[in-house]
Amino acid sequence: MEAGPRDRAQEEPERLSPDGPEDQSLTPGELPDAPEVPEVPGLPEPEAEVEVELRPQRRLRIWQLAPIVTLAAIGSLMFAFPLAFQIGDGGAVVAMLGLLISGCAVGWGMTAARRVGYTWPGLPARGSGARTDWRVAALYAVVCVMLVALAVWRVARLR
Repeated sequence: MEAGPRDRAQEEPERLSPDGPEDQSLTPGELPDAPEVPEVPGLPEPEAEVEVELRPQRRLRIWQLAPIVTLAAIGSLMFAFPLAFQIGDGGAVVAMLGLLISGCAVGWGMTAARRVGYTWPGLPARGSGARTDWRVAALYAVVCVMLVALAVWRVARLR
């Protein structure tokens, strides 16, 4: 009875190229140098290889933005109407609730932006190795704190 293919001694297969057996001096992971191609007048030069990122760019999608924008719009309207029309005693409560809802929308938006890779102004992206620009970060923080302080002060003046 003849031995099956698994019973035979394992031999390394001979590597073939279109021209015949390859040079056996190459190691299995090594590739031979490409042959020189003569230049033909009239043909354009071959372009350099360009690396293209295959993964899609991470960005905020509509399903992430829609609830954030809706909350921000509702909160802004609740905050603005009592301030604009000087509604009675309940105006301060409605305005403060609108300010709170707007703040929730901002927090939700910051969380969604962080998940797709956006950062605060002046702060580098994670793993980029860039240094933090503290002047921009401080200026941004001061402007945000001023806007919140002015909004709270305006709501407090409604009483």
